Amino acid sequence: MTINTLGLIAAITAFLSIWLGHVAVRKVEANARNIKTPMFIAIALGLVTEYCSLITVNRQLSTALGILGITLLWDAFEIYRQENRIKHGHAPANPNNPRHARFLADPALHATTQDLLKREPREM
Repeated sequence: MTINTLGLIAAITAFLSIWLGHVAVRKVEANARNIKTPMFIAIALGLVTEYCSLITVNRQLSTALGILGITLLWDAFEIYRQENRIKHGHAPANPNNPRHARFLADPALHATTQDLLKREPREM
């Protein structure tokens, strides 16, 4: 009997790439002065990784590269969405970032430096 490890490899790759992507999106967006550069880098890396997935003969490696590539492409989109979350006050702004400082200074936006995930719960 042979063991098929493809499902396990796919699950581990998906978990790790989504987790690392989530952390990277928050850190990159908070520190980038211009989000277009990291977005294009994520798109380029995602496309190269997807191409490598298509030309790789090894099924396990192809699966891992495919999942990693699509996660990188999704993270490029999430960098843009994270900026909108900051503008609406759903994620904390970095006052040391000039781009975020403009969001904080604009009275039409609801940007805040408070991390809503680190607050005390409110009673209903």
